[in-house]
Amino acid sequence: MMKKIILASIVLAMSVFTSIGYADIELTSKEQLEGNWKLQYTKSSATSKQMIKREDTWVMKDGKIVILNIPMGGKHYDQPAVTYVIENGKLLVPYVGRAGGDHFSLVSVDDKNLVLKGTYGEHYYFDSVPAK
Repeated sequence: MMKKIILASIVLAMSVFTSIGYADIELTSKEQLEGNWKLQYTKSSATSKQMIKREDTWVMKDGKIVILNIPMGGKHYDQPAVTYVIENGKLLVPYVGRAGGDHFSLVSVDDKNLVLKGTYGEHYYFDSVPAK
């Protein structure tokens, strides 16, 4: 009887910890991400306690992305529009002026919030903002 209780406890513990996983959602269209998204903070992983406050806004419309109010060296700048693509179920945002780009997996999205995961596991937490 004791072995069954221990085994049941182990199975229960494993199911709790495996259900905490953060599965990515496959992107199928650009429309899934369209909107104005204020980047509130980033974290090095989903479970990290350390948050890095952010100030930029990502505007995604008609297959283009503009990133506004990017902090750099005590000042802010706006990135010009680039065409983003959905590639293998992920968001690809090309670099401005050079080859390559950043790949993001979709963790969650609804009318008010968006969470993206970068190539190296970093998480980006956005809130929806009204269009200006």
